[in-house]
Amino acid sequence: MTRFLKSDSNPDGRKLEDILLELRADVLVRCTKISEDHRPEALRVLANNMKVLEHLTQAIELAQDSTNVLDRAFGPSEVEDGGAPRIGVA
Repeated sequence: MTRFLKSDSNPDGRKLEDILLELRADVLVRCTKISEDHRPEALRVLANNMKVLEHLTQAIELAQDSTNVLDRAFGPSEVEDGGAPRIGVA
């Protein structure tokens, strides 16, 4: 069973790309709050966060691509309406 992602066992879950988009927005807010702090520690944390943002953006693009592949190949998910998963086993 998944805790966060939408699945047949967790119909109230969310799509991966939606979670990643929200997480990226939170990191951006954090970056904004420390952007004027020029102490070495803050600069390092900001640099690390910028790298995290790059990785999150790549992950969002991959998750969106997977959703697009599934939508093109199998149509929209019907799990919310009691349908079977589009790929894998239930």
